Amino acid sequence: MLYVKVKAKDVRFTIPIPYAILTLVNSILSSKFVHQQANKWTKEHFERKKLDFTIPQIDKEALKPIIKELKYHKGIVLVDVKAKDGTEVKVTI
Repeated sequence: MLYVKVKAKDVRFTIPIPYAILTLVNSILSSKFVHQQANKWTKEHFERKKLDFTIPQIDKEALKPIIKELKYHKGIVLVDVKAKDGTEVKVTI
């Protein structure tokens, strides 16, 4: 399970994210529909900036083993960010 911990001045909370949710999000983000919509939404911005860029398709089969492997590395800190105003965000496995 992935844990997202947020500490702010007044608020502290932890969001547990099960691996099943990660797998579901992987399937959604790697879908053809989401890929087409992302390119459609960013097309106007890239045209204004005169950039010739399309968002590449996410390969679901390449991410599956990564999500599976996360289960065997519990306790690893993936993200640990502290802002100047005292806000902290920590993502651990």
